[in-house]
Amino acid sequence: MTTAIKVWDIATRSFHWSLVVCFFIAYITGDEGNLLHVYSSYIIIGLLAFRLIWGFIGPKYVRFSNFIHGIQPTLSYLRSILIARPSYYLGHNPLGGWMIVMLLVSLTMTSWTGLELYAIEGKGPLATVTIELVETAQANGDDDKHERENEKGEDWLEELHEALAGFTLFLVFVHIGGVLLSSLLHRENLIKAMWTGYKTPPDGFNED
Repeated sequence: MTTAIKVWDIATRSFHWSLVVCFFIAYITGDEGNLLHVYSSYIIIGLLAFRLIWGFIGPKYVRFSNFIHGIQPTLSYLRSILIARPSYYLGHNPLGGWMIVMLLVSLTMTSWTGLELYAIEGKGPLATVTIELVETAQANGDDDKHERENEKGEDWLEELHEALAGFTLFLVFVHIGGVLLSSLLHRENLIKAMWTGYKTPPDGFNED
């Protein structure tokens, strides 16, 4: 019988579940000016920065080089699913790997647009740049023009921010569906694995 293998380190597991909690809080408190939304979003940004660094220097199975696969391996894995004989990966499978990338990119874009919106209100780390633009416009006597452009920019950013948040939520549901499907096909509890850090590969599994 194959023994359990440590796959996910404590830092990765903490990142994962912290991100789940913070995204849930940020999404349901999306009303403008809500401090819970702001603080949870700041934590998300910090978590994303950590995951980017950890993807290069972290343990084997959390590195981008381990789970970002090319087109052929990804298509091959997809075919193995369609014939109900999925290839087994101790870390993220090719489809799961690309889902992680999409989630990280989508969350980053959502966070960036959120920071830009907050800066328009004169708050947050990007506010200094916005204030300097306002002061320049005032010095040039372009207050009205700048205000109109500012309102248009804010409306556009707000729509983009909401669209990205919605798209991220969609990816989350797809991710959950993929985790459940993979758990069913491989007869393993991937949710539990991300909690404990251990996975038990099938008998005869040889990663090499």
